Amino acid sequence: MSLQQNIKKPEGKLGILVPGIGAVSTTLMAGVLATRKGLSQPFGSISQLGKIRLGKRTENREPKVKDFVPLASLDDLVFGGWDIFTDNAYESALNAGVLDKDLLEKIKDELSAIKPMPAVFDPNYVKRLHGTYIKKAETKMDLAKAVMADIEHFKTENSCNRMLMIWTASTEVYIELSKVHQNIENFEKGLLNNDHGISPSMIYAYAALKSGIPFVNGAPNLTNDVPAIIELANRLNLPIAGKDFKTGQTLMKTILGPGLKARLLGIDGWFSTNILGNRDGEVLDDAGSFKTKEVSKLSVLDSILEPEKYPELYKNMYHKVRINYYPPKGDDKESWDNIDIFGWLGYKMQIKVDFLCKDSILAAPVVLDLALFMDLAQRSGMKGIQEWLSFYFKSPQTREGLTPIHDIFLQKIKFENRLRHLMGEDLITHLGLDYYEED
Repeated sequence: MSLQQNIKKPEGKLGILVPGIGAVSTTLMAGVLATRKGLSQPFGSISQLGKIRLGKRTENREPKVKDFVPLASLDDLVFGGWDIFTDNAYESALNAGVLDKDLLEKIKDELSAIKPMPAVFDPNYVKRLHGTYIKKAETKMDLAKAVMADIEHFKTENSCNRMLMIWTASTEVYIELSKVHQNIENFEKGLLNNDHGISPSMIYAYAALKSGIPFVNGAPNLTNDVPAIIELANRLNLPIAGKDFKTGQTLMKTILGPGLKARLLGIDGWFSTNILGNRDGEVLDDAGSFKTKEVSKLSVLDSILEPEKYPELYKNMYHKVRINYYPPKGDDKESWDNIDIFGWLGYKMQIKVDFLCKDSILAAPVVLDLALFMDLAQRSGMKGIQEWLSFYFKSPQTREGLTPIHDIFLQKIKFENRLRHLMGEDLITHLGLDYYEED
């Protein structure tokens, strides 16, 4: 059944609030502003440049995604957020060093007007950073209420019709699921009692949902993937999604892994290492934060390769991930992968990948798409975990008991079929029986 008639129109301004006005978020903001002025194009964004096939191949219907589903216009986006430093978005973008200064100068006034609100921050969760622009309160519940007040103030000041929040701040230290996370009652008691199991990112997620806006987790933190936050999202009929933007090395794994498996090529080992010098690299130089990222990165291949189904090919695969902080690299991350594979009769081969990428350039269109599609989800009445957006994440959230899909090609099919379903179009399964049959 089509849900098209139930989708509310994207009228008015859409406020996008980000905890963390750093390299990723300022690259996003600058890109949207530059696109509005005709200075560049939003390359990498499915919502802006992507096309979607509808019906049979012979129908030749392939509109742009933004012309097919009712998405908010880039002209209607308003940006704001929090940071642990006072730099406005222009100053932060200069410090990040991702974008050329001549481009930033052309949008300086607009970026300079985006000033951070003081952040919820605790150095116990991000040990390599020392924030100076932070909120003070007696309890974590008080901090959550302060964030809610910020959200309401921003909405009023900017005349926003709708809002959402996307975590673009640093990776927090590894936290295990505990009693405080099991239900919303325990969670709210934990906020009042300053429970250590509640991190700053969880405070933001709680504040967003209590303010009636969707929340997306772009880092590998334990944040909105706990029973309490999932329960709250479902109770309040709000969509949530996460976690950890799929950008560099993991993007390559989700492209290469399915190809190797499709040809039933075995893998003895997959060694991955990264060097990067931005704030993210500095944070990940701490063992606690690295463990959070490592768990996210290591989970990908098992789901794709299914060693329990193909033990002779993948059961004994050795998988190692390393991240090294190297300041001269800045935001230009470099990842190396050494893949030891075997084929016919067990003969050994190797694949080596050296990916020199710009982390924030890859992340910015992901954040834009997630913002627009999460807004679509809310206007369509969707609630809880939005698994159809797994395409954008390293560790996609799923409903309890389900294994995440990491194969990027299967993720893309799921994503597009969700859009088709929303607009009353037939799903595409590519199940034509032979070349005479149209599919």
